[in-house]
Amino acid sequence: MNPLRSNSINHARPSGAREPLPRRSVVAPVSRFAKICWLAGVAGCGVVAGLTAWPEQAAAQVPDRQATPSTRSGAPALRTSTPSYVGQAQTSTSRNQAASADATDGPPATTRSRSGAISLGQPPRASQPVRSSRLRGITQRDVRAPQPTITALPPPLPLAPEPRRRKRPEEDPYAPLGLRLGNVILRPAITGSGGYDSNPSRVSGASKGSLFSRTEGELGIQSDWNVHELTGMLRGGYSRYYRDDTASRPDAEGNMSLRLDATRDTRILLESRLRLDTQRPGSPDLTAAVQGRPITWNYGAAAGVTHDINRLQFTLRGSVDRQDYEDADLSNGRKLSQADRNQTQYGLRLRAAYEVTPGFKPFVQGEVDTRQFDEKVDSSGYMRSSDGYTARVGSTFEISRLLTAEVSVGYQDRKYEDGRLKNLRGIVGDAAILWTPTPLTTVTLRGTAELGDTTIPGSSGTTARRVNLEVAHALRRNITVTGFAGYGRTDYDGQNLREDLSTIGARIEYKLTRTFSVRASFTHERLNSTNQGSDYTANIAQVGLRVQF
Repeated sequence: MNPLRSNSINHARPSGAREPLPRRSVVAPVSRFAKICWLAGVAGCGVVAGLTAWPEQAAAQVPDRQATPSTRSGAPALRTSTPSYVGQAQTSTSRNQAASADATDGPPATTRSRSGAISLGQPPRASQPVRSSRLRGITQRDVRAPQPTITALPPPLPLAPEPRRRKRPEEDPYAPLGLRLGNVILRPAITGSGGYDSNPSRVSGASKGSLFSRTEGELGIQSDWNVHELTGMLRGGYSRYYRDDTASRPDAEGNMSLRLDATRDTRILLESRLRLDTQRPGSPDLTAAVQGRPITWNYGAAAGVTHDINRLQFTLRGSVDRQDYEDADLSNGRKLSQADRNQTQYGLRLRAAYEVTPGFKPFVQGEVDTRQFDEKVDSSGYMRSSDGYTARVGSTFEISRLLTAEVSVGYQDRKYEDGRLKNLRGIVGDAAILWTPTPLTTVTLRGTAELGDTTIPGSSGTTARRVNLEVAHALRRNITVTGFAGYGRTDYDGQNLREDLSTIGARIEYKLTRTFSVRASFTHERLNSTNQGSDYTANIAQVGLRVQF
């Protein structure tokens, strides 16, 4: 019995009996050694046989790429290339270049290994059939397909259409377009109106009111040139009073200016002006016996040159002005000559301005002038010709486009040819302020102070101060309401004579189209004078239709 299997058989032994010791066998160790020697001999014979047959099989499976045609036909030849399973540097090839036969024998991981890596390929075995060299020269492909060759840029994507921009609204869609004459735009207009005046002749005491009609023509001129500029405004009208024909009167006003751009920094300025007005019968310069309203003419011209030196600007200007007075009709049918009041004034002005900022330009100005009367001695026996000297300081400024203004103040001294007339001295100045608190509201303030002439005996001249305030508000784009007020004072030097004139009123304009508009106004005038019989009060109301192009 095998002692190793004795544990699998449960033999009954008496309790307390001693188990016998196993006997050692000599045959078992000898048989084990014989088996080991036999297996080692078989393995050694197999290894020797494999090493003897393997070179011939490897040469047949991996042919030499440099072999001759006769060798490929079956003749034995030595291998000159390195097997794929031997580590070697891999040459870089293009993705689309044909792979060599050596590179295709190994697995895909070997053919796509990095440069200098050890090949993982194994020697060919008998279980793998030998492939033809023609089949091994295939094109090697990557997992990712090659990108197509770009011969031209693709067409750009269509751009999204730009958003339509709203057309900028016009400042005044009811403003006239004008008539173009070459490169000059003309803006003609005519206004016909009628109304009632409570005191047509502006006389003191009880007055006789009258209906009236008024016709007014207007012509605006604006050039459209690349260089130079021409601007102008001509206005004239006639008022006819049906119950008081002597109060009927004309009036006119106009100015023209031409700017010639000589160089970038030099400009030539040419100006002309005209004003036609009438004298009221109660004026201190007329006698009480005068009837009607004598006409006065004021016209003149000026020429100047402006030159800029960086921010410094110099302006030299010369002017000539003329005043003519019409003879007055007396109540007895005779004429009152006013030729002694006709005069010509010559002036020369120099201004220097410095632009501190684009909206602030202060200046200093000096002016000399002379006034020559046609008649050396007037009707009172005085020689009225005189020479004047004026100095001013001022500035033009603009604050955020809401406030624009030009303000100047100075002092004038006038010396007369007649020694009996003392020098006329006083403060002179001008102010024009335009304020736009809202896009619909415009406030305009104008003021002036000047020295004038007179023919009153013993008086050297007049000192006049005037101020006007105007507030315009647009209820709608085509409806504008304007309120205005004015005050003026005239003092006669050397005489206890003073006149205070105040006006207040309102007007409305309703623009139907660019061409037609309706206007209506009301004005209250009041004059207070220290001269007996010169005070008056007048109320004027009128409505009319304006046609403009």
